[in-house]
This record gives sequence, C-alpha cells and structure tokens, in this order.
Amino acid sequence: VHLEESGGGLVQAGGSLRLSCEASTTVYIFYVMRWYRQAPGKQRELVATIRNGENTNYPDSVKGRFTISRDYAKNTLYLQMNSLKPEDTGVYYCNAIQARPLGSPSDIEYWGQGTQVTVSS
Repeated sequence: VHLEESGGGLVQAGGSLRLSCEASTTVYIFYVMRWYRQAPGKQRELVATIRNGENTNYPDSVKGRFTISRDYAKNTLYLQMNSLKPEDTGVYYCNAIQARPLGSPSDIEYWGQGTQVTVSS
C-alpha cells in the first residue's frame, strides 16, 4: 500500500489549502485515517482523525479551521485548511491503519512521504 500526499505549498496567513492523500488501494480497508504535521525542531503532532462512520476529531489548535474527509470513489483522504496561521507551518503526513489482516499479529500502519505547508505572516 502506498500513500501519496499533495497540495502543500506557500500561502499567506488567513489563506487556505487543501491537502490530498491518494491511496494505492481502496480506503475502505482503513478503519482510521489521520493527518499529522511536524514543524522544524518539534515532535510530530496529530491534527485530524477520521474513523469508520466518518467520525472526526481535531485538537483545539485546528478545531473550526481544518476539516478532514475522504472520498471512497477516489481512494483519497483530504484535509481542508482554512484561516491558516504561521504556526500551521510544517510537513504534513497522511497516516492510515488497516485492521489486522487474517494471519497477521497486529494492525498495519502506513505513512505517506509528507507535503510541505508554509504559512507566511
């Protein structure tokens, strides 16, 4: 399984970006998908979660500004980011977890390679 992010770039504060994460397989196999970000010199931070049933969760830092969604027909996870702030700058990673396949000892976790988001003040 391969995850590929796109949509990052340079944007001014207050602007918007939509990140995409295209999976090489149907996203039905993932019971949870997430977006993380990592700023220079900081730990990777969870920014959005979507679970089966399309239940979503966000940390307070992005709640009301970011929206996670997925398109099953396109095998793609999205992150709509509005009202961007300089502190949103970082590399954004797509993450997906597949429930334990038959014969496997555990769930399988996948990561994309990341896409850079830079918000200028």
